[in-house]
Parts: sequence; structure tokens; C-alpha cells
Amino acid sequence: MDRKLARAGLAALIAACLAPQAAVAAADLPWTVVADVPLPGNTTRFDYASDDPGRHRLFLAHLGQSEVLAFDTRTRKTIGVIGNVRNVHGVLAIPQLDRVYASATGTDEVVAIDETRLTEVARIPVGVHPDGMAYAPGVERLYVSDEIGKTETVIDVRTNRRIATIPLGGEVGNSQYDRASGHIFVNVQTQGRLVEIDPATDHIVRRIRLPGANDNHGLLIEPRSRRAFIACAGNDRLLVLDLRTRRITQTLPVGHDPDVLDFDPRENLLYVASESGTVSMMALQAGRLRMLGTARLAPDAHVVAVDPDTDLAYFPIRDLGGHPILRITEVANKGMR
Repeated sequence: MDRKLARAGLAALIAACLAPQAAVAAADLPWTVVADVPLPGNTTRFDYASDDPGRHRLFLAHLGQSEVLAFDTRTRKTIGVIGNVRNVHGVLAIPQLDRVYASATGTDEVVAIDETRLTEVARIPVGVHPDGMAYAPGVERLYVSDEIGKTETVIDVRTNRRIATIPLGGEVGNSQYDRASGHIFVNVQTQGRLVEIDPATDHIVRRIRLPGANDNHGLLIEPRSRRAFIACAGNDRLLVLDLRTRRITQTLPVGHDPDVLDFDPRENLLYVASESGTVSMMALQAGRLRMLGTARLAPDAHVVAVDPDTDLAYFPIRDLGGHPILRITEVANKGMR
């Protein structure tokens, strides 16, 4: 995701220019801020987040600190800091393995972390600029987006060794596992395509053209509706792809420079967090999204993680009042959409 750092100054300028007309009062949105919890470290960039609801743990990639933070969502306290994960971008908790994986872009490695002891257990060399990750449980393989390397690295999590490298032909965005098909889907953001990989063979089975895509980086798959949600940073759009027909069914405007997406399965709500600090919330009904609202939640609020058991949403913010914080929001009027 840090391809955006090179244009951070321009993005900040654009966001500032757009703020008067784009910002919406938080009261106009169906959420409330329930807590701002201080986080350790300096006021530097955060990247991905991943939760383990069963253990009430949230893992945060503190890119600027080269650390992974472990946060207890019950006590609302940081319970561990795993250091020496240089320029950490992606983080993925895999509860069934009792493990967390983090992509260290500074060393082009994936770091395996014991979730119980919160200690490093392995380092696996990958491609160039590892970013997002997806886990295919049926074959026990981890798929890593090598953004600049234009490949997908495949890791056998039983041995923590690289077993394949899949050329994708363009700059790689996020990767997601679709439990309905058992396949891995990967954004190729410089081609406006979504690549479908069969983990049984690690072969590409389909390249799906995405009309209207521009820098399609963010990706989330909702398996029940068989929909892929694709965030396009180049034109501030969200594309909805029907995975049965492989056709775009909706295109919606979102905040400037959209990045991370997450979904609340109980409330059927999609969150789209943007580099501009704008968050969009949408309701999924009968396979279609309905926009509930868009507002600037906080500066640099481009990462979101939703707890499926509590419906709370977590946004790591690098600088709020001179300190890094974790902003926690709650949905208002549950079940009323």
C-alpha cells in the first residue's frame, strides 16, 4: 500500500482542498465514536489490520515503527509489540494456525508470529515489496501480493517455505480468498484486472477485466452474496463484481484515494476507508450496495477492521492530538437499515 507514500504530499494537498465540500458531520452518519485509545510508538503511518475475534485480539501493522501491535479488544489495551518487522505493511491473523503473518517490505520477507507468545517464529523470503496477504485453508497456503515485483508468492504454512511464484504481468494490489469457490483473487492494478488463481494447482484460471477500474488496489470478497468489492484509488470509485457472472454490477463514488475495506456480516455493512481520512459506509441488500453516508472520520483514516461479534469498527490513526490512537466506532440503529 505504500506506493501512495510517494504521492503523499499531493494527496494531502488535494484532501485539504476538497475538505470543505467533502466533509460531512459525523452525526449525519449511522455511527458514533465510542473511544479513542492511545497506542504506543511515534506518530507514523499504520497500514493493514487483522483481527482474531475468538481471542479478542486485533493486530495492527505500524509501518513507521516497523512493529506489529497486538491489541486486546476487551480490555482495550495493547498487550504486545513485535518489533524488527521492517516497514511492515500487511498483517493477517490465522486463528486456526495460532499464527499471524506480517509482510516486511523493508527486507522483502514475510514474518511468521506465534499468536499466543507474540514472538517471531520464522522469516520467509518473498518477491519485491510484499503487501497484502490471503490464506487458502484447504491447501494450507499463504498468498502474498508482491506489489512492485508483479508476482504472487505462495508459502506453505506447514513448513513456512516459499513453494511457488506466480507472474501476474502488472503491479499487484490486494489479495483475497473466496471460500465459496476456494480460489484466490488478486488485483492487478496497472491492468484494471482481477486475476483468479486455483490453489490446487497455483495456476491462473481467469483474468477478469474490470471496466471503469483505475488503480484497483483494495479488495474484499463477501462470499454469501458472491460479490467482490474493488476500491480504485485512481478515480475514487468502488466497483462491485458479481463473481458468478464476472460482471460489474455497480460503480459507486467513495472518498478520495480509497484503500482498505472491511465488512460487518451481521449488519451487512461495508466500510471503505480512504487515504484522505474519509470513510464510506454502505448497506448490502439483495446483492446491491446502498450508500448510507460518507464523512471524514479522522486524518489518515485509511485502515479499518470490523469485529464481527461486536460490530465495532477499529481505525488506527497515526496522529490525533500529537499521539497515535485507535479510534473505535459503533453502528447506530442496528438492524434498522
